[in-house]
Amino acid sequence: MNTGNPFVKPNDWTVMSNTGAPLDVIAASLRRERERVGLSLSELAKRAGIAKSTLSQLESASGNPSVETLWALGVALGVPFSRLVDPPTPRVRVIRAGEGPAIYSERAHYTATLLASCPPGARRDIYMLQLEPGPARESEPHMPGTVEHVIVSTGRMLAGPQTEPVELGPGDYLLYPGDVPHTAQALERGTTALLVSEHV
Repeated sequence: MNTGNPFVKPNDWTVMSNTGAPLDVIAASLRRERERVGLSLSELAKRAGIAKSTLSQLESASGNPSVETLWALGVALGVPFSRLVDPPTPRVRVIRAGEGPAIYSERAHYTATLLASCPPGARRDIYMLQLEPGPARESEPHMPGTVEHVIVSTGRMLAGPQTEPVELGPGDYLLYPGDVPHTAQALERGTTALLVSEHV
């Protein structure tokens, strides 16, 4: 389905990158983290609220995961979202505009591009968000203690806890708990923002 929106991809919302889809990275990460905590496919799928067949496809690099599915798996495994999607990187890394592992929502015109994952000893991941007007991206609570920071670059958006979202414009900064249900919704076309997710 292609609605003409630049963030809508064929075959529903997919995990893609201009340097190649990181499905093999996601598959290897899921297997590694699942084995680390000693969970079967069935148990992890149950904890994440997804079908066992979906998880099996993801671990064989043949699935088509959305940001919602990967967040749910990260929470069930007790690991940051970035640990499931970010490949090993060199000491010096440049990500040009439009590059990087982009994760597309299945429920909203929302794209999160991982810019920097949390290295050992740190507690943060950095994303560039691209949003278009339409349904809000409603996020389930992340790991306990997660805090999110948003700085709007262009456009306008509503963001924050689902019970009290805040309208933001260019240059505005918002801090809110990421371990409660939260939302992000574009109010203007071409909205972009920087998201920093801190976790314990």
